[in-house]
Amino acid sequence: MQSVKNDILLNCIGDIIAKNPDNNEHTILIVDDEINNIQLLKRTFRGKYKILTATNGLEGLQTLKDNIEEVSLIVSDHKMPVMEGTKFLEEANIIAPDVVKILLTGFSDIDIITDAVNKCNLFQYVLKPFNPEELQEAVRNGIDKFDLASSKSLILKDLKELFYKTIKSIASALDAKDPYTHGHSMRVTLYSIILAKELNVPEGELEQIETAGLLHDIGKIAIPQAILCKPGKLTDDEFAIMKSHPINSEKLIASIKKLHEISPGVKHHHERWDGKGYPDRLEGENIPYSARIIAIADTYDAMTSTRSYRKALEHDIAISEIDRCKGGQFDPVMAQKFVEIQDIIKAAKDNPEEYYLKYSTLYKEMRLAE
Repeated sequence: MQSVKNDILLNCIGDIIAKNPDNNEHTILIVDDEINNIQLLKRTFRGKYKILTATNGLEGLQTLKDNIEEVSLIVSDHKMPVMEGTKFLEEANIIAPDVVKILLTGFSDIDIITDAVNKCNLFQYVLKPFNPEELQEAVRNGIDKFDLASSKSLILKDLKELFYKTIKSIASALDAKDPYTHGHSMRVTLYSIILAKELNVPEGELEQIETAGLLHDIGKIAIPQAILCKPGKLTDDEFAIMKSHPINSEKLIASIKKLHEISPGVKHHHERWDGKGYPDRLEGENIPYSARIIAIADTYDAMTSTRSYRKALEHDIAISEIDRCKGGQFDPVMAQKFVEIQDIIKAAKDNPEEYYLKYSTLYKEMRLAE
């Protein structure tokens, strides 16, 4: 599959309270069979960390063994002779499970991603060609994670902030893959939690809906960018590939224990009330409650955002379409409530960041833990 320039975050960690103030005490092991790539990576991290290098997986394992007390983080290419990156990181995880692992690859293959997360204890998956500044940020976050794992005492603020920033980073990196959908995940989440609160969803379930909203499209990281950004109508084969993203999302989320409970909302947000949706053609109340909420929010944002194939629709037109499709595409009660609160939705659309901070459960819990 084609490579893209965007850094896809599978598991990111935010700032922590007790950061190591002197990052150059950390050692990074770079493993890549191409000398030019090694030189680029060395320049990227020069002066910030101590650098060790290896040109294949076997050499990397030996270097890791020889420097086991020093290495904090590994950056490894995937396609290498002798031993591929995923196999190398799997073996490295046995030797040094606490060392943070980042995989570089030109392939956005969902099976490679899932395999790496499950077998290698992968921290982050970065698609090539990479942006040096984004990679530096990923490594800084990885070093923070290493420091956190090494710490003997954790407090609630750390855990809330780490989870919040992890989810937000994944969503932001996914949106960056398609310039036409910048901010889509946050807006869908915002509309979802506004609707959920108006439907009197219990406070304890709001965090699940928020998290599901932020990650509802994560499976699109395995969709070729030529399909995601195609300016015209998709062919039947291309549409079949596009329709695979909810299944891809579920596969990724299933590998993260913390996210098991949100997978139904993520997997089924393209189901329809009349049973004509996908992937499982669920009907009516058989569709998970959170998925029905996200479906309305997702459709509204899609209509009111400019895409590669059409300009954004006006708010009033989008609301009329939501109203027209209640009982067909959408849960009629939820769609009616969305229409009733259209003024709040319009205000949120015009000021998404302000309203997200106002409505976000994850953000509020993080602040309360300070």
